[in-house]
Amino acid sequence: MDMGIRGRKAIVNGASAGMGLHAAMALAAEGVDLVMSARGEARLRDAAADIESRFGVRAIPIAVDHSTAEGRARVLEACPAPDILVGTCSPPPMTPDYRDISDEQWRTALDTGLMSPVQFMHAVLDGMVERRFGRIVNIASIAAKYPLELRILSGAPRAALANYGTAVARRVAPFNVTINNVLPGMFHTAAVRDQFEARARSLGTTYEQEVEKFVELHQIPARRFGDPADIGALVALLCSTHSSYLTGQCIVVDGATTRSTF
Repeated sequence: MDMGIRGRKAIVNGASAGMGLHAAMALAAEGVDLVMSARGEARLRDAAADIESRFGVRAIPIAVDHSTAEGRARVLEACPAPDILVGTCSPPPMTPDYRDISDEQWRTALDTGLMSPVQFMHAVLDGMVERRFGRIVNIASIAAKYPLELRILSGAPRAALANYGTAVARRVAPFNVTINNVLPGMFHTAAVRDQFEARARSLGTTYEQEVEKFVELHQIPARRFGDPADIGALVALLCSTHSSYLTGQCIVVDGATTRSTF
C-alpha cells in the first residue's frame, strides 16, 4: 500500500537503534528523507549510511543529546520545516523502590521523556499548520497508561507527554496535522538486550532464557517480546495520508499483556 508520503521530510529522534531506527527505516522505505538524531555518533552514522544505501533517500545523521536546547537547535537547523516528527529515546533506569529515585534522575527523565518532545512539537507545529500537513508520533511506553513502580521514571513523564499531545492534537486537527502516541511493551531493543544479557551473565543463563522467564513471570499472552520492525511499520502508517482522521490517540502495542478494552 502506498502511504502517500514519498518526498516528505522527517525528523526521527533516537534513531540509531531499536524502535527509532526501525521507524526511520519504515519511513525511508516510503521515500521519506530523514534527519536522524541520537547521542552515539558511530552507530548513528552507520545507520544513516545503511538507510541511504538501501532506500535511496537522504538520511542526515546529527549526533546530539536531543534532551538539551543545543541538541534540539542542531536538529532543527538541519530540518527546520519537517512534515513528520518521530521521537523516542533510551529508557531511563528501572526503579525497584520509588524512595530511591534521586532529584537528578527526575530531572533527566523529565528533560528526555517530556520536555524534549514538547519543545520539538512546539518548534514544528506552526509550520505544519501553515502547510496543511503534519504527522507527529511519540514512541513512549505502556508505563504511561499502566503505572508500575519499577517504571516510574519512564511512565510518569510519558503520561504527561500523552496528555499534552492529545490536548494539542485537538487544536491542530482542522489543519491535517495529527499527533499520536505509541505505547510499546517489551521489545527486542538494544537497551533490553543489554539489560537481559547482563542479567544472564550474572546468573549463568542466556538472553533467550531470561526473556522466557520474563514472559512467564509477566504472563505475556503472545509468549514473546515484540519485534521493533512492527513499531516501525505502525509509525509509517500513522504518518501516512491514510491516517488523517486518526489523532490524539495512545496505541498500546504489547502482545496483549495489559488487560483493558479502552
